Amino acid sequence: MFSSETQLEKKASKSGMAWVPGGTFMMGSNDHYPEEAPVHPVEVDGFWMDDAPVTNRQFLEFVNATGYVTFAEKRLIAKDYPGAPPGNLRAGSLVFTPPTKPIVGVDITQWWVFTYGANWRRPLGRKSSIGNILDHPVVHVAFCDAEAYAAWAGKELPSEAEWELAARGGLDQAEFAWGDELVPGGRHMANIWQGSFPVVNLLEDGYERTSPIRSFPPNGFGLYDMIGNTWEWTTDFWTTQHPQAAAKACCIPLNPRNTDIEASIDPAQADLAIPRRVLKGGSHLCALNYCRRYRPAARHAQEIDTTTNHVGFRCVVRTRA
Repeated sequence: MFSSETQLEKKASKSGMAWVPGGTFMMGSNDHYPEEAPVHPVEVDGFWMDDAPVTNRQFLEFVNATGYVTFAEKRLIAKDYPGAPPGNLRAGSLVFTPPTKPIVGVDITQWWVFTYGANWRRPLGRKSSIGNILDHPVVHVAFCDAEAYAAWAGKELPSEAEWELAARGGLDQAEFAWGDELVPGGRHMANIWQGSFPVVNLLEDGYERTSPIRSFPPNGFGLYDMIGNTWEWTTDFWTTQHPQAAAKACCIPLNPRNTDIEASIDPAQADLAIPRRVLKGGSHLCALNYCRRYRPAARHAQEIDTTTNHVGFRCVVRTRA
């Protein structure tokens, strides 16, 4: 928890941020996963955005200043998870663990392992640390953790529309944040998975897990790591598809937000009633044969209390001054 309320009043600095000019763009895609459709015009005001994901170094500064304890570092409360065995309520987080046995079907528990003691300080479990990866994106952060950091920094988290506009870098409807070719001229433009996920990682981009921020070229707005490395939280609640395009230009939505918390809940887990928010950008685990979501239009649902070692965030400031 915060040691004092005044520590939430830190004034935002534009250092390390890039200006994203506002405008109208075509959001979504009709060519990939159904939740990305339909393509529809959206208008967004300009804003400042962190030019890279929040790093372990930056998050450590926040924790040292406030004494904040992240969701993954806390023991779960039994009443919030009815029916869960008491032994499963320990502090921990999901860690990608390459399977050692042949894959059977698409059950993700074959490569995602809830690891006791895993958190932002120990991203792979108790015996790991961030000592050598201070300039990598912070991971194992729940939505509340990202919000807390943003408030302390005098910033906010981006909406889905803001995030997608920023990721496109001025290339409206391009397949990727840098154009229409995944590896232009043989040059890797983002930290994603090469090979057959989840068992064969060819490491052609040089990284097995997360990479230091700014390791790959920026997009047209000077933003780094908008694609790959880690997924990033947005403020929008999850929807299974985008709204239909406005019938008239006068009705194009301005700065849209999805605030329907009830509709975001996974019907398969209605007994837990955990809201889901939209993640954007894909991660180092996105591959050609699995989760081809290394694109600005791609989106993914994430329960607000679920933390993993491939989800991080960045912040925005909605003022030109």
